[in-house]
Amino acid sequence: MRIPRAVLTAAINSAIASALLVGGIFLLSGCAGTARQAGHSGHSQRGLTSPFTGEPVSSLRKELIFKIDNVPQARPPTGLTKADIIYLLPVEGGLSRIFAVFSSQVPPVVGPVRSSREEDIPLLRQFGRPAFAFSGAQPRLLPVVEHARIVSLYAGTVGGYFRSSSRIAPYNLYAKTRTLLAEAKGASKARDIGFRFGPAPAGGKRTSAYNVAYRSAAFRFGWSAAQQRWLVWMDGSPAKAADGKKLGAHTIVVQYVKVGTSGFLELGSRPPFAHTVGSGRAVVLRNGRAYQVHWSRPNTNAGTTFTLPDGRRMPFALGQVWVVYGFGSGSSGSSH
Repeated sequence: MRIPRAVLTAAINSAIASALLVGGIFLLSGCAGTARQAGHSGHSQRGLTSPFTGEPVSSLRKELIFKIDNVPQARPPTGLTKADIIYLLPVEGGLSRIFAVFSSQVPPVVGPVRSSREEDIPLLRQFGRPAFAFSGAQPRLLPVVEHARIVSLYAGTVGGYFRSSSRIAPYNLYAKTRTLLAEAKGASKARDIGFRFGPAPAGGKRTSAYNVAYRSAAFRFGWSAAQQRWLVWMDGSPAKAADGKKLGAHTIVVQYVKVGTSGFLELGSRPPFAHTVGSGRAVVLRNGRAYQVHWSRPNTNAGTTFTLPDGRRMPFALGQVWVVYGFGSGSSGSSH
């Protein structure tokens, strides 16, 4: 039987259209899957994003990490509002120091810069080979820090540091970051350290404030609905930067770790050593809620993963992240 040309043409066109439709769906599905996977490696549909804040960046830049004093005489700090990550670590006397990570943005000046502790070394390892700015360390520890896997920006060997006349020593050492970055040849760039970002998951407990205490230091994180972030209080007072801006973040991680003692003396006593390798519980504060999560870091070269009770990774809100090390199970001494 002879098939009319018009009928045959219509059938062919219909078959081609169906094939294109199926192929298009396949391609779109594949692209969507690629975009989702890329989001875990620092990319999103918006382009490149920081592995430290989840925010868009034009490029991944060097990691510049500072050890900053955090006693009342050292406040307010300079440059912290530009940090990607702020860690609070326990030190001798029941006090704390700040371990501030810069990459996406680097302010002109950061300080006051203070000395390193042994617990900094395993924390630094997850960043690859970061540039580390510090004022020194006790004599036996100093060569250990300098020969760790870092680009050492020890104040005794590189330029860029200066003393401010507005404060007394040792709370008056500041650094010009442009000079330090020029000294930081070979420093690694921002990399995945385990953080994930995205919409808030279901659950969590509505929380207006969360407190963490060391023996001689107290921190309070209060939710501000107006600013949609957690504002920081230290030792009963609102924490501010030198420019007058209130310190705070969209995500606060309170990570409970085993706190032991360092093998290096400080003024005749052994300071705390926060064990950031291992596993345990943590509380993630975001969007006015507190989420109970599990943290895990298998070795010093690895980052830290934070997972919900159902096994899913806990997403952080975009922006600066604070990580506070609390005294967890097995700690020597007490946080109070």
